[in-house]
Amino acid sequence: MVHFLHPGLSPRTIALPDAQKDALGSCVVQEEASPYSLVNICLHVLIANLEKLCSERSDGTLCLPEHWSFPQEVADRFLGVMTWQGKLTDRTASIFRGNQMKLKLVNIQKAKISTAAFIKAFCHHRLIELDATAVHTDLPVPDIISGLCSNSWIQQNLRCLLLDSTSIPRDSRVLYFGQLTGLRILSVFNVCFHSEDLANVSQLPKLESLDISNTLVTNISALLTCKNRLKSLTMHYLKCLTMTKSQILAVIRELKCLLHLDISDHRQLKSDLAFHLLQQKDILPNVVSLDISGGSYITDGAVELFIRQRPAMQFVGLLATDAGYSDFFTTKQGLRVAGGVNMRQISEALSRYRNRSCFMKEALYRLFTETFSMQVTMPAVLKLVAVGMRNHPLDLPVQFTASACALNLTRQGLARGMPVRLLSEVTCLLFKALKNFPHYQQLQKNCLLSLTNSRILVDVPFDRFDAAKFVMRWLCKHENPKMQTMAVSITSILALQLSPEQTAQLQEELFMAVKELLAIVKQKTTENLDDVTLLFTLKALWNLTDESPAACKHFIENQGLAIFIQVLENNIAEVRELSSKLVTEDVVKHVSSLLHSKEMEVSYFAAGIIAHLTSDSQPWMSRDLQRTALLQDLYATIQNWPSSSCKMTALVTYRSFKAFFPLLGNFSQPEVQLWALWAMYHVCSKNPSKYCKMLVEEEGLPLLCDIREHSEADPQAQKIAISILDDFRMHFVNYQRHPLCSMPLT
Repeated sequence: MVHFLHPGLSPRTIALPDAQKDALGSCVVQEEASPYSLVNICLHVLIANLEKLCSERSDGTLCLPEHWSFPQEVADRFLGVMTWQGKLTDRTASIFRGNQMKLKLVNIQKAKISTAAFIKAFCHHRLIELDATAVHTDLPVPDIISGLCSNSWIQQNLRCLLLDSTSIPRDSRVLYFGQLTGLRILSVFNVCFHSEDLANVSQLPKLESLDISNTLVTNISALLTCKNRLKSLTMHYLKCLTMTKSQILAVIRELKCLLHLDISDHRQLKSDLAFHLLQQKDILPNVVSLDISGGSYITDGAVELFIRQRPAMQFVGLLATDAGYSDFFTTKQGLRVAGGVNMRQISEALSRYRNRSCFMKEALYRLFTETFSMQVTMPAVLKLVAVGMRNHPLDLPVQFTASACALNLTRQGLARGMPVRLLSEVTCLLFKALKNFPHYQQLQKNCLLSLTNSRILVDVPFDRFDAAKFVMRWLCKHENPKMQTMAVSITSILALQLSPEQTAQLQEELFMAVKELLAIVKQKTTENLDDVTLLFTLKALWNLTDESPAACKHFIENQGLAIFIQVLENNIAEVRELSSKLVTEDVVKHVSSLLHSKEMEVSYFAAGIIAHLTSDSQPWMSRDLQRTALLQDLYATIQNWPSSSCKMTALVTYRSFKAFFPLLGNFSQPEVQLWALWAMYHVCSKNPSKYCKMLVEEEGLPLLCDIREHSEADPQAQKIAISILDDFRMHFVNYQRHPLCSMPLT
């Protein structure tokens, strides 16, 4: 049994074979891992460029080009995507006026449009389904009904109308649905819908499915009017009912055509209606789906007996009850259970209750305990978690528990088996939760833990600029060591993925982050702590200052020089206008001593600083002898290094080779050429696909060729240049579009 929600239909129960239901999980994986359809790609492009493609009417609304025409299926999908993206407004809805768009299944969920715009854009179409769930208060229920009834075709043929969480003005009287004679499915969940309105609706001649959950109905006796045609009745959390239990059961007993009944309730209300219903033998003879989640005093025995007396039953909702533990619920062929006992029940609950926060948080809590030591990748379950987060963005218990579940489902190596698109959606939802609840630390901890996953940070598309801004701000406001470590590690990776232009735009966040990172380094250095936080902090500083003069300036202004022995930040030396500030007695002395360190990494970074500082003679005007000595020392040190393909403990990474190019062209200082060539060979040997491509795209190969061919080039520099050109020749050939050297690479 599957609880089915069509984009434009209310809840219904549809029987599927177990094998087919189980296959839905793999379908989710296949869908998420597949490329977007060509139609969806085209629609997204059209919507993104709607202002450019359309003309403007005198009233300021948009108008499609006259020659454009959309088939009904494409028009319906076009509208659905606009609604999903939040792009449906009075200005854009106007493109659905006239006959260029043939709409049939209209979805305007949560749209902010006025009554006038709704009537002009949609009420002349031949609609058979309308989903107006949670539309803005500018479009109240009476106006929706009035607009639909203005079209005689819609009156007779509209089959489905969803008005969940839609507003009704206080001065409104009875809602007149009577003219919508073709209506089969109506949902008014969470609407100011009264018993008088129910009496009106019950007279609809074709009504088969009705959802009056969380309404103001006090008496359901009017349902007897449609007892011979009503097949699905959902009345979850009918908190205003004044009828006795025996009166309610008497009405339900007469609804003999019911296939689906939902009398679920909030657990805290301790409703025993379901308990009494289960004792009845002469009730609901044809029911195949019964939802009693949240009911009190419900036992396995009572539910099992009820189902055995009705062998056609295919679904039962038992979440937040004391039932569902018996083997019967596992072994009964064809029976679906929404509960909290095992993963199968929990998945059913997450799918069925995606729009009910009270049950969503309960199912998520059960999922958290079930997945705490998860060893299996479960994309279909993560998708359900994402749906819950998206549907309840401002519900703290849902977001908190969902973030913990997302962490369980993606921790360690599990994320590698998840489709990238799904991980992207979850990551964006996590950042949305962080922004919505900036003061709830445990939620933030869960989100940040998920984001420390290298698979997510490296491979998954999301807005890294906004992410960096948020994490940097958060870093500066929290001193908890564990959370600080997480924020620093995320910053270190995000900083590497930002362009220099984006880094410059960070401004205030960048200043605060550099200051905080330096404070962490200073603290760790003072306490002589060489831990993972220090490692991440050094990486973050390295990546933030790479090709970012602003970050380098902040580094110096915040006493970075006093601690840059530990930082080993040769990126700063690359900024030529700051060189004069670096050429001080203390700095030169320290860097010179580090050049002879036994640690290869320390010596390498120190050499890089010296190479960049000495390449510009201007700051050394009064220190020429000292500069000459440094260059000689640099040359001798590099000669004693192992092969440039050697392994170093610290990972050396570069965003670009452009800072190296002035060094490569400096034939008057072969020492700096030698360091740059050694460094380039090293990173190319470790990650040829990245750095060989970078060398080609940034047009660095001609510089290597110049060194190879130059008559006065240093022999050692020529040797390494030739090695780079020869050893990585096949990589260069793959990335070249045209010959970059005047001579062959061999």
